[in-house]
Amino acid sequence: MDGGDEGVVVAPIGDESMCSNGGAVDDPRRPPASSGKAAAGGGEQMDLEAYVALYTGRTRVSRLLFIAERCGNEGMQLEALRMAHDEIKKGEDSHLYREVIAKIGGRLGPLYALDQTWVDMVDRRAEARKEKLENELNSYKTNLIKESIRMGFNDLADFFYAHGQLGDAFKNYVRTRDYCTSSKHISQMCLNVILVSIELGQFMHVSNYVSKAEQAPEQVDPITHSKLRCAAGLAYMETKKYKLAARKFLETGPELGNNYTDVIAQQDVATYGGLCALASFDRTELKNKVIDNINFRNFLELVPEVRELINDFYASRYASCLEYLENLKPNLLLDIHLHDHVETLYTDIRHKAIIQYTHPFISVDLHTMAGAFKTSVAGLEKELEALITDDKIQARIDSHNKILYARHADQRNATFQRVLQTGVEFERDVRSMLMRANLIKQESILRAARKL
Repeated sequence: MDGGDEGVVVAPIGDESMCSNGGAVDDPRRPPASSGKAAAGGGEQMDLEAYVALYTGRTRVSRLLFIAERCGNEGMQLEALRMAHDEIKKGEDSHLYREVIAKIGGRLGPLYALDQTWVDMVDRRAEARKEKLENELNSYKTNLIKESIRMGFNDLADFFYAHGQLGDAFKNYVRTRDYCTSSKHISQMCLNVILVSIELGQFMHVSNYVSKAEQAPEQVDPITHSKLRCAAGLAYMETKKYKLAARKFLETGPELGNNYTDVIAQQDVATYGGLCALASFDRTELKNKVIDNINFRNFLELVPEVRELINDFYASRYASCLEYLENLKPNLLLDIHLHDHVETLYTDIRHKAIIQYTHPFISVDLHTMAGAFKTSVAGLEKELEALITDDKIQARIDSHNKILYARHADQRNATFQRVLQTGVEFERDVRSMLMRANLIKQESILRAARKL
């Protein structure tokens, strides 16, 4: 077969047929332009108001500031800073307010200059509130009422959290543990610590307190269970344990709804879980745990692009799948939790697609394969070389004719080798048993010396 021949020499060796590799011809659908998030580096701008409406609390401000820092578009940056400014002024975090004002740098006019009057008022009110809460807590400690002490620490932690003093908030939430008198109190304490730990980026604490909450004597309610699954998924994803992260997100129940928007939105569950599953699951797991998962399907319906790319990947429509991924990539780079993992996940997904494409065939024309993966033949050769070197593909490349030849193991020889190895192991086991039997028969057994 010379390099000018098109297509592949098909000799299916698996029990599952592959349909329309490349997908561009058989699948008339075209991935729509991505929506819902800003594109880094000048892509289609998102509706920031619609995006931040998915979140509540500090994560709304954190995500806006992250977008402002990463978007690379001054107009989008100023819009994000303006919205962050307005959101902060609804709260009492004067330190974060000063940071945002410094980032705005007078570019939004006098309405977004430093409001020293507001800062002084918030600081005075905070000082008075803090003193009151500390006095109340000391009073509760004097009276030795556990529930009152727990509530006192909790109120003080809430105060610190609202004012951006996350370290102090963490310490006080942890101190409530000694005064919890029910499983519900323990669960709430763990969720509070998890919330602050995520804000601080301390995902080791997240994992620890998810475990503590799950070990509570009484079973947690479905909403709390879903929150813990999401938190565990984020912790595993942060440590690049994508398979474990995918399982946690896939176990999240529909009860989550909008009950955890101070950490994660339902759309995020679909995106994080879907991409982690694509990068780490085999075809059987992808079918059983993702595509046929009724609960997770509800999340996927909120992000049609992720749903379609998963279906395309499973159906071997790789061109369409990779195009969806490419459209989503600029948006995902602006996600506060996912941005560090985009390149790794995309590389793993692409490599899995290449491996699955080549698996059923004895030989593949690299020109056809390059067209299916929207790349050059030279670029594809380099990818294949890396996969062959890593022993992920059993094949060799004919660089002259641009053909990939599968190198399948000699099944007959492998069977003989397994039989011989089994025989050796059987003989060894029989000899050991006979020796033990003879030792017992001759009463040649060394007994442990009796302790005096």
